[in-house]
Amino acid sequence: MLSAPATERLRPYADAPRVPEGERIDPRELVGAGATPVELELGPGRGGFVFERLAAEPELYFIGLEIRRKWATIVDRRIAASPHAGRARVFAEDARDVLPRFVEASIARAFVHFPDPWWKKRHQKRLLVGAPFLDALVRVLRPGGELFIQTDVEERAAAYEASCNACRGLAPVAGGPRIEENPFGARSPREKRAIADGIPIYRLLYRRAAEPAVPGAK
Repeated sequence: MLSAPATERLRPYADAPRVPEGERIDPRELVGAGATPVELELGPGRGGFVFERLAAEPELYFIGLEIRRKWATIVDRRIAASPHAGRARVFAEDARDVLPRFVEASIARAFVHFPDPWWKKRHQKRLLVGAPFLDALVRVLRPGGELFIQTDVEERAAAYEASCNACRGLAPVAGGPRIEENPFGARSPREKRAIADGIPIYRLLYRRAAEPAVPGAK
């Protein structure tokens, strides 16, 4: 029989931060935001965007959902040891599992940076940005809340735009949804690399309309 330390070596980051159990989770309570809607990043990775966003908005509350336990643990610990402790967390969770459990209208803004690194046909079911995900996300956005998506793949940008346009409850910003610049005072590592390499970035910005989304509605 393996000892406890040996077991932990076989299961690294077994203590990764997780959201509470239960069918109803208020993300504002996870960071002590009170009634203030929080911002959400799907897949924060090593946390570069999280820290820049927190520095840009000193009153901001922020949550990240990162499927990789290692990076969720490392970034969450870095936040706890930083001046931003108490107003941000990163959890080792799949957004597709957690979003349906978040209470409605609790998110002020959602960020999705360069998602879906899957190219083979057999991996298509793993793609994040699509109808089920968007329905779940729109439900938790407050009216007027924003969804910001970035990609450096033109075909994916077109597919995301089509999916967002078809999603009841999402509306493109005036003159949009494609915008030239990132207006949020923070950049993900992938965005910085693309800029440095001269790779075009396709940015989409949508807002939740007053009419709520109805899953499955056309």
